[in-house]
Amino acid sequence: MPEAGRIVKISGPACIAEGIPGARMYDIVKVGKEGLLGEIIRLDGATAFVQVYEDTSGLYVDEPVASTGGPLTVELGPGMLNAIYDGIQRPLNLIEEREGPFIGRGVVVNSIDRERKWDFVPTVQVGDTVQPGDVIGEVKEFSFTHRILVPADARGAKVAHIAPGSFNVVEPVCRLDNGAELAMLQRWAVRIPRPAKRKLDPGEPFLTGQRVFDLLFPIAMGGAAAIPGPFGSGKTVMQQSLAKWGNAQIIVYVGCGERGNEMTDVLVEFPELEDPLTGRPLMERTILVANTSNMPVAAREASIYVGVTMAEYFRDQGYSVALMADSTSRWAEALREISSRLEEMPAEEGYPPYLAAKLAAFYERAGRAVLLGSGERVGSVTVIGAVSPPGGDISEPVTQSTLRIVGAFWSLEKSLADRRHFPAIHWTRSYSLYAPGLERWYHEHVAPDFVDVRNEIQSILSKEAELQEIVQLVGPDALQDEQRLVIEAGKMIREDFLQQSAFSEVDAYSAPEKVYGMAKIILAFYKASVDAVRRGAMTIDDVINVPVIEEIARMKEIKREDWGARYKDLMNRIPQAFQGTSPVAAG
Repeated sequence: MPEAGRIVKISGPACIAEGIPGARMYDIVKVGKEGLLGEIIRLDGATAFVQVYEDTSGLYVDEPVASTGGPLTVELGPGMLNAIYDGIQRPLNLIEEREGPFIGRGVVVNSIDRERKWDFVPTVQVGDTVQPGDVIGEVKEFSFTHRILVPADARGAKVAHIAPGSFNVVEPVCRLDNGAELAMLQRWAVRIPRPAKRKLDPGEPFLTGQRVFDLLFPIAMGGAAAIPGPFGSGKTVMQQSLAKWGNAQIIVYVGCGERGNEMTDVLVEFPELEDPLTGRPLMERTILVANTSNMPVAAREASIYVGVTMAEYFRDQGYSVALMADSTSRWAEALREISSRLEEMPAEEGYPPYLAAKLAAFYERAGRAVLLGSGERVGSVTVIGAVSPPGGDISEPVTQSTLRIVGAFWSLEKSLADRRHFPAIHWTRSYSLYAPGLERWYHEHVAPDFVDVRNEIQSILSKEAELQEIVQLVGPDALQDEQRLVIEAGKMIREDFLQQSAFSEVDAYSAPEKVYGMAKIILAFYKASVDAVRRGAMTIDDVINVPVIEEIARMKEIKREDWGARYKDLMNRIPQAFQGTSPVAAG
């Protein structure tokens, strides 16, 4: 049995040990007779502060603490997709098969099945020179092609032996002339970002299928966004919609400290979601990390690092990955609790002073990059983090720290959710810093005037918000007709464009051309109505009763294959609705 130190003090999920041979920062240790997993988070001479990833009930002073000699790592390879892990990458489905519905303490289960065989197809030949990051073979996992890489920490060499066959993840599939044997399984320390050649500027959008995002507040592929909102405002449904309809190839969903019933909904609903790309279950390209609020806080703190490391692994294969973190507020609460156990000096609202630095270290692992290896392969990790500010107060430290880091801020509003306006994204409080960098892409792939349309829509919404304040004070009769048209146009934008049903087969997803076309139709109607009122051809009441308004309200339910023809028809009928009208007689 390896030499071990001993516990001298226990305080909730933290314990203090002394005499651990070879103790180093962030090393994983086994605590107590049951071998509970923990991590060294502070060293003070011969004393080590350990955060334990499991329940410390029943742990006693003087029980042994032994170091494993390495940091917290995750296992990477075929078998990760369709898996449900806890915060330290223990497979919950395999543990349930072995232990039942309750996880015992000290349970050790391999994160990836060692018995399952995979059909390996080489992509290099004997004599080829390979370097870190190169693809040496492929494995079919469901409908997904899993690329087997030379480990990032390996040395370049020539291939001495490689052949197709059926292997498990730990059997060598390739031997190099320097003696190294490569298996499909890799390990990586979660707190160390996986390397890439260089990061790229944001120039391609992460298309979500949600009109409010794709038109008004876009996020770049490889960008970072925050969704702050109080309980009941639709964060979880929003992230499910982004996971299903976003143009990422792999989804990593981290339930970080959420309520047990919310996490249960995710675990029940995700396996039932159909992938619109393949028609098969969405879980076949999804990894779930489930760490609920009643689980140990130390594992919650580790969960987002586990999630982002798995996302980087698929990025390194050349895929686009979307990481959903729900929610970083619960993760920050875990930091606060651990910090208080360590008796560190608290900052605002009790959070540790390094809260902003920790958040930045997480979000900055997002990005679109040129990958290691031969050629110019590109992959990306897009991070979308939900924030749960108490009472919806976005002035609290977690939201404000996140604001300074992310490039897109999607503010959920409880009052909108109460009025059944979903997605409940507030159009005047949200913003995107990625929009200027994406203008060229929208110009080339959607329409040359896409940016102009966006600016006009935002201008109308901004003017409507100002006029609504006047209406609340003095009533609508105090407004001029053109001002009332702004309010009517704003209402059309809000109800006929921004509102979108996640449960409608047609409206749940809007392609970029439909997003552009719907906005264009509303603007065409608004301009035609303003012209008619200015000419005295119609009154504001006449405009409101134009029959084409009803068809505009129903355009969100037009199917994608019918959109082109219906768009042209509506654009032709709008000017016709205002033609042939004679000036209204002066009273």
